[in-house]
Amino acid sequence: MNQRPTEFEDLEHEITTLVRRAVSSGTVTARRVHPDLDASAYPLLSHVEANPGVRATELSLHFGIGAATVSRQLSRLEELGLIARTTDPSDSRGQLLVPTPEGRRRVAEARSGRVDALAEALAGWRPADVSRLAGLLGRYSQDITRWLQSDRD
Repeated sequence: MNQRPTEFEDLEHEITTLVRRAVSSGTVTARRVHPDLDASAYPLLSHVEANPGVRATELSLHFGIGAATVSRQLSRLEELGLIARTTDPSDSRGQLLVPTPEGRRRVAEARSGRVDALAEALAGWRPADVSRLAGLLGRYSQDITRWLQSDRD
């Protein structure tokens, strides 16, 4: 059995807890965006809103989920009027995803609600600690993504 530093065991426990809470919170956020929106589709919508013109294949790679799952969720987002597909001007076979005005509005409202909730929950934190946590989580995400992508190569 490999001996690992206990800080990695502690980290694994905290990430597991964080993910469980994020899934629960994601369900509430998705319902705020649209009552018929599946929680797993909200991150896709949010990413399309932040990156208009993204392709479905890029979403699949970014989130590490299969093309069929992404396609199904994008179809639902389109049915709900939250995204639209446009033809890629550089490749007429490709489609680019853009948020609709309604999709932008709903994501902005949901994001604002999440930011307000975080501000309330972490009201006792120093702003520098909040910034440090955000920076460390961003670094973690980048390193994990890089590691996962190198594992596929």
